[in-house]
Amino acid sequence: MYKNILVATDGSKLSGKAVAHAIGLAKPLGAKLTAFYAAPDYPLPMYADGIVYEPVSKKEYAAMMAKEATKVLDAAAAKARAAGIECTTVHMIAPAPWEAILAAAKKEKCDAIVMASHGRRGVSALLLGSETQKVLTHGKLPVIVVR
Repeated sequence: MYKNILVATDGSKLSGKAVAHAIGLAKPLGAKLTAFYAAPDYPLPMYADGIVYEPVSKKEYAAMMAKEATKVLDAAAAKARAAGIECTTVHMIAPAPWEAILAAAKKEKCDAIVMASHGRRGVSALLLGSETQKVLTHGKLPVIVVR
């Protein structure tokens, strides 16, 4: 059925549930996992009084995000490997996480995606949007949503 399942994680408790669900799905199928972390894009510099304020350089930001991604992905991969599941890890800095998730799934030749949803409703869903909803709308792979 599935041979390579991408699981999107950000290290949150909720995405931890998605990792656990992906492991539970992969094990009986003999599938491998691809753990994926989409870091937020470099923040725009702030301007005040004609002076540009950048808290860190782009290079420093990329290094910080790589360190965070490694921490999150290593934890997910360790759980998968403890369950006897092969797991690769991928991360990227992206302005739109949903696009990064779909691009990673395509590049890694995944045949399903597991991700968490905060289940926002009403105005907050309208204003904040939903990365999960965008993956569901724009993707062509089966998506398992964990709450």
